[in-house]
Amino acid sequence: MRTRLLPLLIVLMAGVLLALGFPLAGSVAAREQQRVVVDRIDDTARFAALAQFVTAGPTEAVGAEGDERLDTLRAELKRYHDLYGIRAGVFYRDRDAPPMAEAPGSWRLPDTGESARAFDEALAGRRSHDPPQVWPWQRGRLTVASPVVRDGDVVAVVVTDSPTGQMRSRTLHGWLVIGAGEGAAMLLAVGAAFRLTGWVLRPVRVLDTATHDIATGRMQSRVAAASGPPELRRLARSFNEMADNVEQVLEQQRAFVADASHQLRNPLSALLLRIELLALELPDGHEEIASVRAEGKRLASVLDDLLDLALAEHSAADLRLTDIAELATDRVNAWLLVAEREEVGLAYTGPAAITGWADPVALSSALDAVVDNALKFTPEGAHVEVSARTEGDTVAIVVADGGPGLTEDELARVGDRFWRSSRHQNISGSGLGLSITRALLAAGGGTIDYAPNEPRGLRVTITVPRTGPGEQVKGPGPVRT
Repeated sequence: MRTRLLPLLIVLMAGVLLALGFPLAGSVAAREQQRVVVDRIDDTARFAALAQFVTAGPTEAVGAEGDERLDTLRAELKRYHDLYGIRAGVFYRDRDAPPMAEAPGSWRLPDTGESARAFDEALAGRRSHDPPQVWPWQRGRLTVASPVVRDGDVVAVVVTDSPTGQMRSRTLHGWLVIGAGEGAAMLLAVGAAFRLTGWVLRPVRVLDTATHDIATGRMQSRVAAASGPPELRRLARSFNEMADNVEQVLEQQRAFVADASHQLRNPLSALLLRIELLALELPDGHEEIASVRAEGKRLASVLDDLLDLALAEHSAADLRLTDIAELATDRVNAWLLVAEREEVGLAYTGPAAITGWADPVALSSALDAVVDNALKFTPEGAHVEVSARTEGDTVAIVVADGGPGLTEDELARVGDRFWRSSRHQNISGSGLGLSITRALLAAGGGTIDYAPNEPRGLRVTITVPRTGPGEQVKGPGPVRT
């Protein structure tokens, strides 16, 4: 969720900063240009004030000497050009006529472009006030014109044509400052987004972890409702209340099963004793009494399995680093006598040492139940193979038999309480052995899976973690002690 929420927040914040940055950059460029324009307007107004006292016409101004006012105007324009590098001139209304004064002397007003537009605007009696914006990547010049008014008429136009290098440099510098500010703001925004998503999603992660723990059997997991938004804190409190209720209900169910199994053992034992006493008074080989005796023993076995299941679901696992291969070999050796009696081959294949984290007693009991089932359903002359191997961060113990196997529908139900295949009802058992196995493994973080064995039979895979809590597997191969 963080990988989806964090980019969304960053994109939104970047959009806000860009939406603020572009107008700010435009205002900086406009401000720098307006500063130059105002300065040029002041200059052209000063030159216009000098030019309005020059009375020489276009033909008289050419080569005129001795006109003090015209000489002063020309001297001012020359000094202005020499000092600032800005071209300036005073032009008569007739654009084709020689200028009243200009600097440098070879400069003439273009017939087209921004200079011509500014000239026409000044002829209408208006000063240049809004020339087109010059951006840092443009190498244009800035033209400003002011009319020369005498007796209410525009007799000439003062035009300045300025280079824009310094203005563009100042604009670019302002943009760099804005960019640096935007970058710093973006870094702060990213940091704030990380903190915000962490603050919002931390309770969700804790809730997800607690949910996973409860789903895998660790019913004591709870969520600390001390951080995060109020809605998530309320959700955490509701989750804790729900977990408490679920744990209480499960505890009551386990207690009921254990108490019922325990309380029924005494009456059942007394009933079996009376059956045995009754059998003494009946002829040997009486079919009904034999059937009653078998059903009574089957009921006692079911009660024992129910009690074992309740204890398996309630007890905590004693996890320790265990040699899984050695434990599997030991259990295979323990069942060899039964295998020989059933005329079924039984052997362990695989590495001599593979370590993993498991409860040795629980894993031994689970392996006993699986091997017992395999020997029960494997016909004479067939073979049961027990092997162990590493699979990533787990250790797998595989028990493959040569029995009839299970169909796809049966594979989906195997391990359910009291479930037995209709094809195997004549084989002794309560239908609780694999349920007990699953409960024993789940308490220690292990799993049990079922799949068809090739070419026939059932393949049962028991997996346990290779690492303890908080550890990580480093590199391939088994973990050595």
